[in-house]
Amino acid sequence: MTSPLALFMLAALLLLAIGLVGLISRRTLVGMLISVEMLLNGAGLSIVAAAKLTPGGLDGLGQLAAIFVMGLAAAEAALVLAMMVVVYRRFDTVATEALTTLKDAES
Repeated sequence: MTSPLALFMLAALLLLAIGLVGLISRRTLVGMLISVEMLLNGAGLSIVAAAKLTPGGLDGLGQLAAIFVMGLAAAEAALVLAMMVVVYRRFDTVATEALTTLKDAES
């Protein structure tokens, strides 16, 4: 029989893998943002599962670390969304392929 900790860690690893594949394969900044959020959710899940399901009474510390990860994800999302607004206003797109070209020195 598989332990609950192993199942939670497999779920966290799956979230991390989905986020990494999405980050590599996405073409827009919005898709990349969603992929980074998946990565952070996988990390938060593994922290909470490890704190709850291992002996030592670290439940509160695990929850505190998960709240920190969620706060970090919220701050990251706010910054990236603000950058996306600036990029869209300047280039009229959020596709990463269009952002790799350099502008003329005259314009």
